[in-house]
Amino acid sequence: MAACGGCRFFVLTLRTLCGTSRSASLCTLPSATHRTFSTSVGTYSLDPLPSGSRKTPAPVAKPERISPSSGGVQRNLSAVAVPLQGQFRPLCRYDPLDLGDVEENTQKALACKHLRQFIVDPSLARIVTDHLAGDIDDGKAVIFECNPGPGVLTRALLNRGAQRVVALESDTNFLPDLKDLERKLDGQLDVVHCDFFKLDPLGHGSMKPPVMYSEKLFSELAISEVPWTADVPVKIVGIFSQRNEKNILWKLIYNLFERRSIFHYGRVELIMFISQKEYAKLVTRPRDYRNYQAFSVLWQMACDIELLHEEPLSSFLTVTKNSGRPSSKNTSSQSDKLCLVRITPREDLFNSHLTPLNGSTLVLMVKQCLAKRKSRLIEQINSWSPGSGSELISKLSFLDDTMTGDVYPDEFKRLFELMEQSGNFTQSWLYEEMLETTNTGHA
Repeated sequence: MAACGGCRFFVLTLRTLCGTSRSASLCTLPSATHRTFSTSVGTYSLDPLPSGSRKTPAPVAKPERISPSSGGVQRNLSAVAVPLQGQFRPLCRYDPLDLGDVEENTQKALACKHLRQFIVDPSLARIVTDHLAGDIDDGKAVIFECNPGPGVLTRALLNRGAQRVVALESDTNFLPDLKDLERKLDGQLDVVHCDFFKLDPLGHGSMKPPVMYSEKLFSELAISEVPWTADVPVKIVGIFSQRNEKNILWKLIYNLFERRSIFHYGRVELIMFISQKEYAKLVTRPRDYRNYQAFSVLWQMACDIELLHEEPLSSFLTVTKNSGRPSSKNTSSQSDKLCLVRITPREDLFNSHLTPLNGSTLVLMVKQCLAKRKSRLIEQINSWSPGSGSELISKLSFLDDTMTGDVYPDEFKRLFELMEQSGNFTQSWLYEEMLETTNTGHA
């Protein structure tokens, strides 16, 4: 077929830019490389595979949707770059991944046989990524997505520019599609058969996926431990299970104060949807004697808590374990909402008096103090070490009638530090009970 003069000029221009070698990539063209990320050299990246070992992905039955703002030249260069660069599809803002529609995503989510909630609406996924724009643009942290299901938020995160997303999916029904997406990308996505909420169970020995030890997970992802005062290495994104939300939060707070599990690797940040009820408890302040609990004190002491967004529960698809049917909870109450909350561990949490070695002792101290929120703090202290209450109350500038439910989180931390310095509490029953609790495995 004869080529027109314009086409011949375009081909000659490309050869001039890229050289005569057929193996040369179009990466020298800005429009082809703006969204291509090289994660193999990053601190948190897996070792790259040799190009010869990469498998050519199967043809995609449904074409990816193209942004209406994309120009013809840029779109064509993106399409040409794939076979020349190898077998992976580089991300490009002119060629976003298809997020599907609500009906299509709902059908995929119904494959789930367990009680779970899903983001199936692309507009909701974009709302989430809008709130994560700064995190994504910063690009320093790996993003762990908990139970992505049909992968709507996964694709939205990648479209927004996330350099590395790790999809932790517990249900095998969703793994084939997620793995297929992983193979089509150039290292921006890792898919792991893992239930984030079941990481690090009690006991020892081999575990069968989706149950997993965090040590194995982080090792396989080549993510190393960083100092507590370093930047956040990992951000966890997802939806807390409504069925055992409180238990999961308690497990996380113990792990945080002891720097175990995911917190062994640094100040791992949570960006999660949580129920309004539990969020209210997280941020309750002193003198609210009904709702101010140890749970509130410990999270506020350990972390900065920021409300990013509130979304009606009806915006999520809730699937039951009865043959994957949608739950009536979706329409039960229009006032029910889930709160998207950012929980960032404080850089100055630990010091010479509060360490991961005695963190669980502080947790127990706070739980005992807040068991009766209208009891006098001085009496609680004297129950641990007779005669010590007046001295510590004075150092804290409290009145003798100060009640435990009046004390702020940072004041509880200061009280614990004073107890550590005094040396009068090492043989108290507070510590003995802590050891018994630890030995019996109750957290």
